[in-house]
Amino acid sequence: MSMNESTEIKPSSAHMLRKGFTVGFPIMLGYIPIAITYGVLAKQAGLTITELTMMSVLVFAGASQFMAANMIAVGAGAVEIIVATFVLNFRHFVMSLSFMNRVRGFFNLRWRFGLSLGLTDETFAVSSLHPDEAKQEKGAFFYFGILLTAYFAWVFGSFLGGILGEVIPEKLSQSMGVALYAMFIGLLIPSVKLELKVGLIAVIAMLINVICSQFMSDGWAIVLGTVLGGLSGVFLLREESA
Repeated sequence: MSMNESTEIKPSSAHMLRKGFTVGFPIMLGYIPIAITYGVLAKQAGLTITELTMMSVLVFAGASQFMAANMIAVGAGAVEIIVATFVLNFRHFVMSLSFMNRVRGFFNLRWRFGLSLGLTDETFAVSSLHPDEAKQEKGAFFYFGILLTAYFAWVFGSFLGGILGEVIPEKLSQSMGVALYAMFIGLLIPSVKLELKVGLIAVIAMLINVICSQFMSDGWAIVLGTVLGGLSGVFLLREESA
């Protein structure tokens, strides 16, 4: 062996995990205040601290949890909440399939399946910006670090919000309800900038919800507005034939 030949140092599991924590730190900073708001609103809707924290532990989907808390507040039934959150969370199937396909050949099925369960909009976006780590030794621990940072930030923020919901004045907690609408508007605006028809879809869903709420419960009105509004996008956003 030549003296000039360098020995490649393979990264350890701990090194890749710390690297994932570092990359996921900005997500943590963004998740905690939103999770606190969710916790306050869920407590206001009637959930106990245990229930709202376990929802974060088991569901881990901010938009769906906000919507579920709002539907609980208006008295929606379990079936209505499950259907609405399923429709809203359906994009996670697409993100999971995309992620699993991207790391295929680098991670075994157990790692691919486990990591896909922890994906959110933010962790998926950040993971997509770091494709090279999948090719490195112990690369799965890098993505695990990102997901773990986001997950614990969300669960901790939810728990903290539930505690604050018990001590802050009721008028202040009620005013935080605007966070639900601000969150969805924040998700909508970037898409509208890219395609104005997305805004039209949102208006259609809103009108369906308003009309249906005159003849049925608020929960089913939200479900129909979400489903039919989404279906309208199939026709409005389909590519025109050449």
